[in-house]
Amino acid sequence: MKTKNIFQYLLGGVIVVGFFLLLYFLIFSGVPDTNKDLLNLVVGALIGSFATVVGYFYGSSAGSAAKTELMVNNKKPE
Repeated sequence: MKTKNIFQYLLGGVIVVGFFLLLYFLIFSGVPDTNKDLLNLVVGALIGSFATVVGYFYGSSAGSAAKTELMVNNKKPE
């Protein structure tokens, strides 16, 4: 496996785990009023990143990447 692929999977995993951890803490703990604006900003950014990760791994980007890899591996020698 290429280093780029390992980094993509690792970063994707960190974002997904972070999303669910933050969601858990938001549900089961109170947020001080002084930190609500900052928390809203962080949650919004994390939701956007989570959506991007899910879109890449399960959307059309995954199919496109698989097609490109297949084309590269099946290239006939000249």
